[in-house]
Amino acid sequence: MSKRNSQASKTAAREKLRVERERQAKRDKIKRQAIVAGSLVAVLAIAGGIGYAVVQNNKPSYWEGLKDAKVVAPANSTGTKGTTVVIGKATAKKTLKVYEDPRCPVCASFEQTVGATVKKDLADGKFKIQYVGATFIDSKDNGQGSKNALSALGAALNVSPEAFAEYKSALYSAKWHPEETTDKFKDDAYLIKVANTVSALKDNTQFQDAVKKGTYDAWAVAMSKTFDDNKDGVTGTPGFVMDGKQLTADGQSTPLLTVADFDRVVGAALKG
Repeated sequence: MSKRNSQASKTAAREKLRVERERQAKRDKIKRQAIVAGSLVAVLAIAGGIGYAVVQNNKPSYWEGLKDAKVVAPANSTGTKGTTVVIGKATAKKTLKVYEDPRCPVCASFEQTVGATVKKDLADGKFKIQYVGATFIDSKDNGQGSKNALSALGAALNVSPEAFAEYKSALYSAKWHPEETTDKFKDDAYLIKVANTVSALKDNTQFQDAVKKGTYDAWAVAMSKTFDDNKDGVTGTPGFVMDGKQLTADGQSTPLLTVADFDRVVGAALKG
């Protein structure tokens, strides 16, 4: 091999090596850029996720957002936003205000024990009942069942006062009322299942549509506020008031949970 050819070969080899090094450097640069870009995307995604979570956590819940919403009042209601609900004969001279939370286990106990007596007293015209719905149990466990059941009661009231009373009784029954720690009333399907045991609500598409669409959700929130703002001094459920005076079994804080106590205390209030 001539010296000239040898030199040309070396030059060509060096050029080939240079080109290959440049290509490798370029590939390394692209790889580094991809890694940086990927890391940046990941960081932005995490930051965006955190930002979204913060926004969601600070965003008012569905029910909280109904505080200022337009209220659709059910038929058979009166007063501000339809939150005055009175059941019974118009000829009854006195009104018993009953404060109840749909998820309240003590309210369920009252209904199961004294409900038949109350129903008979209403039929006999001894008194009317003004129902005041509360939802404070939801706030204890971030639940929805009290509000959702109260909305369904509004849908029942829209059908008739009798449907409202029978549905309330069914919700509080031993068969259908869940444990306080089980928020089953948040499920529309469960509320409709219970309603199908009430003759006026069985397969009632108007009632079912109102429950599914939340027609009376804002009404339930407004009704709940009447409990929160009540001037009778009632802070728990069940609560009973007649002529502005709280009625209790012992004159202090024990609610009326037996037929004997109910007849005695309410009977005295009716005479007073």
